[in-house]
Amino acid sequence: MSAPNLELENTAKAYDGLRVLHDVSFAVSPGEVVALVGHNGAGKTTIMKLLLGLIRPTSGSVQVLGHDPAGSNAAQARLGMGFLPETVSFPANMTGREIMNFYARLKRQVRGDNDRLLETVGLADASDRRVKTYSKGMRQRLGLAQALIGSPRVLLLDEPTTGLDPTLRRSFYDTIMSLKDEGVTVLLASHALSEMESRVDRIAIMSKGRLMADGSMTDLRKKAQLPARIRLTTDDGAAGRAAEHLQGADIRHVNGRTVEFDCASENKMELVRRVTDIGVTIEDMEIELPNLDRIYELYQDNGEASS
Repeated sequence: MSAPNLELENTAKAYDGLRVLHDVSFAVSPGEVVALVGHNGAGKTTIMKLLLGLIRPTSGSVQVLGHDPAGSNAAQARLGMGFLPETVSFPANMTGREIMNFYARLKRQVRGDNDRLLETVGLADASDRRVKTYSKGMRQRLGLAQALIGSPRVLLLDEPTTGLDPTLRRSFYDTIMSLKDEGVTVLLASHALSEMESRVDRIAIMSKGRLMADGSMTDLRKKAQLPARIRLTTDDGAAGRAAEHLQGADIRHVNGRTVEFDCASENKMELVRRVTDIGVTIEDMEIELPNLDRIYELYQDNGEASS
């Protein structure tokens, strides 16, 4: 297995004796897309600053592309990174193309690839317009384009889809998937939970400076042990009879044709079979497995970290 491109090991950070990060350990491999989620103040920004080499850990270690990003070889790590901050700010009177040329010089890269990058983010037709004429979403896309200068091996994205409409959000994730296929490591911090759960490999949940959980959605569902939510639509008047045979389920609602209940995910089909075994016709069935919003809420309320 290849070495991780990003790694925190027992990493802690304190300011004037106040700990804002508590012994966090996780690694991200080449070609992995990992979401970093948590409330404001959970530690996401601190982790981003550590990876960028803007601050040093109080204890533990941080590695980016095999280097300490705040150490003597920091330049090697930074040349292999791209970063999109949450708040994108560019000189208003420069054009998109001029911005890209400026950052290419800053990153010691040739300008020849800039047109392709502007086209990738949908700004080819606006490349010679001044940034002050750009919408918020356009500035966000320009920020992504500058982060991609130099074909970075590591991409750090802070609230990357802010200001993007649904079509552009899909386009953004298409770009991320292409980068993943090329072996790029992507770490993105976001509050947009629902849009990420099917689009990332892993999710790291932070709360009060601690890493509460880290894994795929399948892993997180197993660890959280939250119930599945099921809604059965039966033939007329049979919902009450169906509910009587759902022992072990938490019945939430019953009317003439529908019964809604919660149950352990592994028991859902057994309970449905009980209903059909007594002759009730199920006309429709909706099964909602625990989503990231529910899992996230659990770990914000839970004081114990889970590995």
